[in-house]
Amino acid sequence: MFLNLFLELRSVRVSVSIREYLSLLDCLDKNVIPFKVEDFYFLARTSLIKNEKYIDRFDQVFSKVFQGIEKLTFEEILDKVDIPKEWINKLSEKLLTSKEMEEIKSLGGFDKLMETLKKRLSEQEKRHQGGSKWIGTAGTSPFGAYGYNPEGIRIGQNESRHKKAIKVWDKREFKDLDDKSELGSRAMKIALKRLRQLARTGINEEIDLESTIHSTAKNGFLDVKTQPEKNNAVKVLLFLDVGGSMDSYIMKVEELFSASRSVFKNLEYFYFHNCLYEGVWKNNRRRWNEQIPTFEVLNTYGKEYKCIFVGDASMSPYEILFPGGANEHFNKIAGKDWLFKAISQWESHMWINPVPKKYWDYTQTIKMVSDIFSGKMVPLTLSGLDKGMKQLILSLIHI
Repeated sequence: MFLNLFLELRSVRVSVSIREYLSLLDCLDKNVIPFKVEDFYFLARTSLIKNEKYIDRFDQVFSKVFQGIEKLTFEEILDKVDIPKEWINKLSEKLLTSKEMEEIKSLGGFDKLMETLKKRLSEQEKRHQGGSKWIGTAGTSPFGAYGYNPEGIRIGQNESRHKKAIKVWDKREFKDLDDKSELGSRAMKIALKRLRQLARTGINEEIDLESTIHSTAKNGFLDVKTQPEKNNAVKVLLFLDVGGSMDSYIMKVEELFSASRSVFKNLEYFYFHNCLYEGVWKNNRRRWNEQIPTFEVLNTYGKEYKCIFVGDASMSPYEILFPGGANEHFNKIAGKDWLFKAISQWESHMWINPVPKKYWDYTQTIKMVSDIFSGKMVPLTLSGLDKGMKQLILSLIHI
């Protein structure tokens, strides 16, 4: 917009230099004037016009460039000016000091929040920004985006900022994990190989040296005997938490996933988000269209499978404890009930947590999930994997 003013003045032969134009932008950047058209007019004229004979031409150009600007709404201005959307989003974020955050009180629990949200939705008529009541942006309301509230429902925000929302009312897209990640996965493979039960299965591809020698000596001619290759016969079910707070650990989990695909020949994996609910999926891009019912998974894979969950277990307690507490959809059965069904079906189970163990006590839901798994939660470290594999080996011996 300001560049248009500069170019139009040059087109009508007003001698305006780039230095003068940059001086005008510098004044605007330092908020020399209030945001009024009249004040901007005098600032622009003072910065750009050196000779009184050009004032009439300046007035004509200024009127042409900025005609009707006072009547434009904020949305219309954004449509006309090419400002990156992410800049606008950042400007709209609510930034508070730690003292200001402490003064904001929560509404009082999941049920109260859902009841109030329903009431707000029926009453609200238009977009709202700022404030502490309506569904909007950059405020202290429990509902909306880019604001702050100690316990609220996030609506219309790309990613987590304060990790305070008890429910996220948005559809989000996740990426599949890369099973070709080799960096750091070598040491993980060594730890995972503790969990093995070698068996010869499949077609005869490997030379059986002992049988070959015996048969050759007996028959008097070379008689090559083959046998199936020895493979790890352990069957593993891997449930992987994706999206949200797990984005911080994506590289470590990809290394673990890559190592698991290499070590376990009988591996099945499924994705979930935050907590196990009525559906899991194999492809994150099709997680809504090709969701697999959890009941189907429970009935398909027998008790011989070793069940491993990988996730940070960091979420709202409501997502575990209550029906309807899940993000993105309404779950009829509480998350904890699904977890109990899983560990009941697969008695050999554990949870791998990428969050460093020294921080576990700071998150309530990590302790809740650990209790559900009877303490069978290990950190995503070499020592943690080593300990976890030993626990699963003991279950193999008992079986």
